[in-house]
Amino acid sequence: MKIEYINPFILATRKVLSTMAFLDSKPGKPFLKPEEDKKAPGDISAVIELSGESKGSIGISFTKECVLLAAEKMFGQKYETLHEDIIDMVGEIVNMVSGEARRELAKLGFHFSAGIPVTLKGENHDLTHFVQAKVIVIPFQTQGGNYFIEASFDSKNILG
Repeated sequence: MKIEYINPFILATRKVLSTMAFLDSKPGKPFLKPEEDKKAPGDISAVIELSGESKGSIGISFTKECVLLAAEKMFGQKYETLHEDIIDMVGEIVNMVSGEARRELAKLGFHFSAGIPVTLKGENHDLTHFVQAKVIVIPFQTQGGNYFIEASFDSKNILG
């Protein structure tokens, strides 16, 4: 995937988490996920289907520590478990990231629409994308733990 197409997702995720959860993050080195590996790198994830210029999906996976801190900062109370409010929050975060990234991609001439986020949780849960294509993973560090962006697109227009 060309970096100019993944950058909108990186910027959107950092912006949403900084604005909504006051959570600053530092990206690590992106890598391709092995094709046979469907496991999410975090404890709770959300994935959203994208269609239009190509088909694809974007997922965000949070470690429990990271998402609990984000929830505390967003809702003003301390959480110890991944309950319904946090599950909904993760789905809404991926929805906001998708919207922000799609606006930036449109500036590059790529127009997408988004589906409804699917949220998954639990140790070693699968994070399945909506297309059979390579998955790029970008790890991030925050003061409260790690999160990961996963992106997968099947278009030759987007893959580099």
